[in-house]
Amino acid sequence: MDLTLFFSPVDEGLYSGITSSSSLAKNIRVFGEKMPDFKGAHIAIFGFNETRGAGHHPGHLSGPDEVRKKLYQLKRGSGAYRIVDLGNLNAGIDLEESYVRLSEVCRILMEQNVLPLIIGGTQDLDYGQYWAYERLEKMVSILNVDAFLDLDDKHTSTADRKHIHKILLHEPNYLHSYIHLAYQSYLIDPASIAILEKLYFEAFRIGQMRHNFTEMEPTIRQADMLTFDLASIKSADAPGSEHAQPFGLTGEEACQICWYAGLNEKLSSAGFYGYSADFDDEHRKTASVTATMIWYFIEGFYQRKHELNFRSNDFIKYVVAMPQEPETLTFYKSKLTEKWWMEIVPPHAQQYGRNSMVPCSYNDYQQATSGELPERYLTAIAKL
Repeated sequence: MDLTLFFSPVDEGLYSGITSSSSLAKNIRVFGEKMPDFKGAHIAIFGFNETRGAGHHPGHLSGPDEVRKKLYQLKRGSGAYRIVDLGNLNAGIDLEESYVRLSEVCRILMEQNVLPLIIGGTQDLDYGQYWAYERLEKMVSILNVDAFLDLDDKHTSTADRKHIHKILLHEPNYLHSYIHLAYQSYLIDPASIAILEKLYFEAFRIGQMRHNFTEMEPTIRQADMLTFDLASIKSADAPGSEHAQPFGLTGEEACQICWYAGLNEKLSSAGFYGYSADFDDEHRKTASVTATMIWYFIEGFYQRKHELNFRSNDFIKYVVAMPQEPETLTFYKSKLTEKWWMEIVPPHAQQYGRNSMVPCSYNDYQQATSGELPERYLTAIAKL
């Protein structure tokens, strides 16, 4: 398929004045006069300023281009940097067609082992992002960072308020797990949290995350897909969101999440949604924050170690005797990164012929050595 038919090129005025050879502008192949060949690339950035999910007209102000102005000025980090910018995806005739276009582009890229990095648009576009995995017939674990849960089921609700509900009910169901970070309790109906718990999905308040932020890394390491709503960042750091709140993640915390997500070898698509130049300040602070988050994601991506062969000499195996069922728990620690995994043996494992490796932390190992079953183990067994 010729992707040029779906995209508009990037205005050369956004980067023509950037002369530093170490800038991202000089290290990303951009759709200007012609579409860059994405085959062989590691990451494909593209904008999609579709906002009808919030009841607005698409393209009234180009949020993706405002982010690009800030992103292109940043300095390249480490790694091979095979990155392309495909330009801006053109909106469909209606919102459903926009979802289809987005899913088709993501599918084509992921089939070529290229990670789509979307600069949205409203967060309901993650429905199209998720849909791409169905077209690949691939089970998916979603990581959603948002102050809200977006589980409304009212007919009158806008699409950006019910997109997670739509994903949960989508058939055929390719959703393996759902992880929600940074929700704010006073914005959430408690019944919504109860729904997630009943489905053995995970949700973390900002306060829980801050108690031990490094414990979020194994949780993030489970995800195949990242959807990040800028409304999760406090308005002082990111005012350029229609739903910006006075409390939320700091810009630094948002970048830490993006770093962890980039490091995650499983993660194969990322969407950054909810930026509106209409609401940003005169210095385009939110565009700067978003660009820095993307920089940290890319930097994390190029620090991946490709270390999922647990039978190699790069891992240390620990077997812990337990006082109750199961008789033992097996852990693996990477010598390269010191990350931990826990082996889950579900009921009837022999019948299905498979076990499951679940990302965990050193704290989970310590908990097992004290005779307690880690919460991650219990959650994983419930899911399986």
